[in-house]
Amino acid sequence: MKIFNLKKTCKDTKARTGILYTDHGEIKTPFFMPVGTYGAVKTQSPEEINQLPSNILLSNTYHLFLRPGTEILEKAGGLHKFMNWNKIILTDSGGFQIFSLKGFRNITEEGVTFQSHLNGEKHHLTPESVVDIQRSIGSDFMMMLDVCPSGDADQKTWIKALETTTRWAKRGMIHYRNTEPLYGHKQILIPIVQGGTNLDLRKRSAEELMELDAEAYAVGGLAVGEPKPEMLNTTELMGEILPKEKSRYLMGVGTPADLVRCVARGIDMFDCVIPTRNARNGQLFTLNGKINIRNARYKSDLSPIDDTGFAPMSMQYSKSYLHHLFRTNEVLGLRIATQQNLRLYMYIMEEIRKAIFNDNFKSWAKDFLFRYDGDSI
Repeated sequence: MKIFNLKKTCKDTKARTGILYTDHGEIKTPFFMPVGTYGAVKTQSPEEINQLPSNILLSNTYHLFLRPGTEILEKAGGLHKFMNWNKIILTDSGGFQIFSLKGFRNITEEGVTFQSHLNGEKHHLTPESVVDIQRSIGSDFMMMLDVCPSGDADQKTWIKALETTTRWAKRGMIHYRNTEPLYGHKQILIPIVQGGTNLDLRKRSAEELMELDAEAYAVGGLAVGEPKPEMLNTTELMGEILPKEKSRYLMGVGTPADLVRCVARGIDMFDCVIPTRNARNGQLFTLNGKINIRNARYKSDLSPIDDTGFAPMSMQYSKSYLHHLFRTNEVLGLRIATQQNLRLYMYIMEEIRKAIFNDNFKSWAKDFLFRYDGDSI
């Protein structure tokens, strides 16, 4: 059975909406995944995340491999049971985390050797072992091991990363097709397009990976320091090249405005730490833009956190109260801010899907972006 069913496309942009099917449920696209790196979205319980209009969250293979480890995860029956989450899980391969480590890491044709950021212990991962680890985790979507260079790397580095990523992807796909899930539900392995912001390299990477006939494709190596216009140009190309009948995942992006602009360029799946990390630092996202709740101007501001009416929960608290919680280091402040940001992201994605269905996405996007950051689509 196909895992993706395209329902509607936009007439004047590449935006589209559909349904992605897994054994843990289905999810309407485009969508945003909350990040639960260690099997938990920081400050939120699985029950609270379950109340969001989202059926999916993201965890990280690298971190779960180090803690709690595959032995405990297998004994628990996989991450779903370990964290009491019966919906969809996607696990990143950990490639980005490994390649951004300070200290020892060594990339060879075989794989990557690295030092744990916890205790300095050395570990070795290969395209095959990363599949095996994610079999132990039991995630519904598994990401392939890739080489993720920085946005300001030179072309030689981008080419080497691309070529290694393609060879690893071929090995990972063979191993995936020769192994079985451990917990009785289907798992889907996703290759990752690399190539920096060089459009010729991106085209080459995408075409090489499409030969694998994977069930979905991801775009990695963006939002890693490159200028925003280059990120958008690369995303535009991916919307043209990657298979129309398969879901496309843009990794690590981004702000509310990024989501809208990248949906317009044909992306279906997103994840980013921005809404949760920024919330813990006092930055809230609203339909009218960002606010820093720590600012003194909110000390006596008794208006609602967000008075646009998208999230009833945020109406229960004033900016003054949330400012007070942050100034007194109350954990409740982190929780409320995180809920605000995640609810806004979910609301935006829901409005995007509605606009695509109603054939008014482009006008909706223009209105949203003008209101949010005063810029264009």
